[in-house]
Amino acid sequence: MPRRLVHRAAVAEVFVTDAMVLGEDHFLVGSQWPRDHALYHPDTHHRSDPLLLSETIRQALVYLAHWHYGVPLTHRFVGYDMDFEITDPGALCVGGLPLPVELEARWQWTDRRPPRRYGARIEAALSVGGRSCGRGSLRVVALDERSYRIIRGSVGGADSAVAAAAEEPRRCVEPTLVGRLRNKDSVLEPGPTANEWLLRPDPDHAILFDHPTDHLPLMVLLEGFRQLGHLTTHSEAPQPGGPAFTLVSAAVDCLAFGELDVPTRLVVLEDETAAEKRAERRLRLDALQGDALIASCASVWAPVRLAMAGERPVGLPVPCA
Repeated sequence: MPRRLVHRAAVAEVFVTDAMVLGEDHFLVGSQWPRDHALYHPDTHHRSDPLLLSETIRQALVYLAHWHYGVPLTHRFVGYDMDFEITDPGALCVGGLPLPVELEARWQWTDRRPPRRYGARIEAALSVGGRSCGRGSLRVVALDERSYRIIRGSVGGADSAVAAAAEEPRRCVEPTLVGRLRNKDSVLEPGPTANEWLLRPDPDHAILFDHPTDHLPLMVLLEGFRQLGHLTTHSEAPQPGGPAFTLVSAAVDCLAFGELDVPTRLVVLEDETAAEKRAERRLRLDALQGDALIASCASVWAPVRLAMAGERPVGLPVPCA
């Protein structure tokens, strides 16, 4: 898959492999998920990172827009909302080979005004080897450069915005506390109060900022929400055989552009009434710049049993020879 057709600069970050037409606005999209990844790595139970689903849906929408619907490659894509749900985590266990997944996708135009503006939504069902295991959707608008500059106003270029964001040194949370492996992958920094955090991604991060941008990308906001959710649900160190939590669904609404050179505060609220009645934890995570809400995420974290030392995770495929 050519990198430009999924808006990626690095070959290693291209997950969509091909697509075929099943009917009018109906497609089958193939993808290959890596056995390991610097950012979207498997968890301790060898399950694939759920954000691989959201990134694959994003790439599928961009690819179909260019390949099938003829949206110009020079158009800017702006996300409005995204949601995903993992219904069968066991189907997404990593084995001895990269994981081949399929998206059965349906396309819907929401605001089509060519050649300047193309608004669209994609709904996708996820399966592995015919085994249904999740779903998701994404709504975007693709704008020509003139239209994009009009809605962005007097915002400076990507280089100046990234430079401004990098002026202050990062003091991010230890990566293991937010479910990440490397210091550069942690995007959370303690905020001004005990209940607030700052979203401080590394502007030189090769995956979060795969190519220049003048605003916080949707996937960066989603990574911040995921890390804050992990920190919240794992505030106490789990014991072997005890409870842990994994992200099984998220719904993100983007209400405004997130500027790179403006502090972004993250706050979390939990439905405590629901928590008393259910095993899972339901968190609402908000991103604010100043007093303005720029994005909100409703997430569900389901309990999983920690694998005992030396125990093989249930459902883990036997590595191929």
